[in-house]
Amino acid sequence: MTVASRLEAPIPVPEGAADSGLRQVKSDTDFRAAVARHVRNTCAKEIRDASPLDFYNAFAHTVRDRLVHRWLATQRTHLEEDVKRVAYFSSEFLTGRSLGLCLMNMDLYDAAVVLAADHGLDLGEILECEGDPGLGNGGLGRLAACFMDSLATLELPAIGYGIRYDFGMFEQKIEGGRQLEQHDNWLRHGNAWELPRHEDAQTVRFGGRVIFYHDREGTLRAEWVDTRAVVGVPYDSFIVGHRTDTANTLRLWSARATRDFDLQFFNEGDFRRAVEEKIDTENISKVLYPNDQSEEGKELRLKQQYFFVACSIADIIRRFKQRHTSFETLPDKFAIQLNDTHPSIAVAELMRVLIDEEGLEWDAAWSITERTIAYTNHTLLPEALERWSVALFERLLPRHLQIIYEINQRFLWQVQRRWPGDDARLERMSIVEEGARKHVRMAHLATVGSHSVNGVAQLHSDLIKSDLLPEFYELWPERFNN
Repeated sequence: MTVASRLEAPIPVPEGAADSGLRQVKSDTDFRAAVARHVRNTCAKEIRDASPLDFYNAFAHTVRDRLVHRWLATQRTHLEEDVKRVAYFSSEFLTGRSLGLCLMNMDLYDAAVVLAADHGLDLGEILECEGDPGLGNGGLGRLAACFMDSLATLELPAIGYGIRYDFGMFEQKIEGGRQLEQHDNWLRHGNAWELPRHEDAQTVRFGGRVIFYHDREGTLRAEWVDTRAVVGVPYDSFIVGHRTDTANTLRLWSARATRDFDLQFFNEGDFRRAVEEKIDTENISKVLYPNDQSEEGKELRLKQQYFFVACSIADIIRRFKQRHTSFETLPDKFAIQLNDTHPSIAVAELMRVLIDEEGLEWDAAWSITERTIAYTNHTLLPEALERWSVALFERLLPRHLQIIYEINQRFLWQVQRRWPGDDARLERMSIVEEGARKHVRMAHLATVGSHSVNGVAQLHSDLIKSDLLPEFYELWPERFNN
């Protein structure tokens, strides 16, 4: 059954009438009435007193009401037909403003122009009231947003996963010929397009230590203990296809403390410590790309990356287990696409979940991970590829570091069998970079843990094979594509 068949039945048309004309009139009339209702009920204004911002909110909620209908139909179809879905992991989604795009995609733009003019307003003035979501910075985020738009337009099932940043990088203003940077509080007027989903919140852990034990079958198992917990609350918005009935999901995670307030510290007069945990935790999703020149900045970056990856993989596993019991079929139901190296910790996290939480053996878990994950590289500059110090990993993600060491050891055995005695090659290809300070090469982790590696253009993909990762291409030519 298609998504379209789940939408409401067509509006009855009198015999002999012009079908398309009457449908358009009925649609425009419904749209006008819905906007008036939202001005009154959502904005609590008389329509004669409504400001451009009030009309923006009324337009946005009217469009969102229609999107909810399409989205519910899409999700029912995907669930009942048990389709394979793309899970697009990206630290950025530069979506741009939603109202104008949705009005065009849903053939409501002309009706909105007329309605605004009837109240003495220009639609452009209303559209300018929408804040530009501070969820991305440049090409990486714009590519992610364009892919999500294209997937919905092609009616391909997809979920975008990322972070709901409270603040973008900065807001630029030019005064006296000079650039001034201000904090980008894009949520200052709220966000009419998102729906919080508290019931799907996930718990993410940091720090702690790892203990080993033998289970009932005598198999050696690991348990990650004494950790600090962070709650990830998902906010859903809809990605509507151009003139299609499909509405996919963009799910962004916001960090919340497990407890907001320590009454004992407050009663003792230590007001800062009473809310310290809340402040420290919520910094994770506070700002897009915090400065990472300091150790604290590097730690926050890695926390951000692991936070949204762990939430997203937990969400995928939850969805998968609604219909399936054997994880062998996970690659047939989800394709995890890593948009650059930022989410590459997904390789270690998926392994951790499959081994430690679901009880799979290493070889089975690794086969599933490789077949599920794919990697898009965005930069050819070796110095721009992410490297995290082993010491930082050991402090924040000790279990993942153990898994990465195991992945690397097995990978290097494979390289050694192919090129025996070539120690220099082993050093170049290793996921763990040796030296005075050891580092984890995240691009190497993503490449080893994926079944597909590509660039963002044909030339870029060719240069990955010839310049950036030539030895990996020599080992696995079938993995590299455009």
